Amino acid sequence: MKTNLIIFTSLLILLCSCSDMVRTIFIRDDNDPNLPAYTEWGYNSFGAKYEWLYFLVHRNIIPCKITYLTYQEGRLYFFLTGILGEDAYGDYDLFYPETMTLTVSFPSEPMYEYRDLLALHGRVIDPLTLLPAECIERTGKAGMTVVPIKGHLTFRRAQLLRIDEKENRVVLSGSFDLQFLADDKPKSITDGRFDAGIHTDFYNLD
Repeated sequence: MKTNLIIFTSLLILLCSCSDMVRTIFIRDDNDPNLPAYTEWGYNSFGAKYEWLYFLVHRNIIPCKITYLTYQEGRLYFFLTGILGEDAYGDYDLFYPETMTLTVSFPSEPMYEYRDLLALHGRVIDPLTLLPAECIERTGKAGMTVVPIKGHLTFRRAQLLRIDEKENRVVLSGSFDLQFLADDKPKSITDGRFDAGIHTDFYNLD
């Protein structure tokens, strides 16, 4: 009986762990609890400061999607979607806060499946020249015309995650910040960090 209980408990922990890999785990940063700590475990989390607000992952929104577009001369599109609010993750009802998507686009070698994202390991993208004209979209508002001033998107680590010796997803972890003009007004995104597990959220469009 005791042996069966141990087996059942171990199985339950494993199932919960697998389930968590496709949900958001928000570990608060020690210096700013409204931001997630920087991690490299595929927690499907991100956060940054947007002026005096916070741009954060939300538990009911898929935080990160990546699309490779062959017909646009081979560009990779990196999307972060979350909420824009005054404080912590998860304290808002989904329909109350304003949602926002940040898009960074850059030339890339061909990528046909999620495991090809391993090529991003250690890569630094300069948004000064590689951001699309409308890279920030907010709820109920037209895409802002953005003129980048300076910033970066850094893929500090790209690693292949295996569960039970089977490939499961690529974990992309890194940082970002951006100073820009939005409709001729200076704005900034700072202290950005992301930790995303990518599998079905990778798309190849010919």
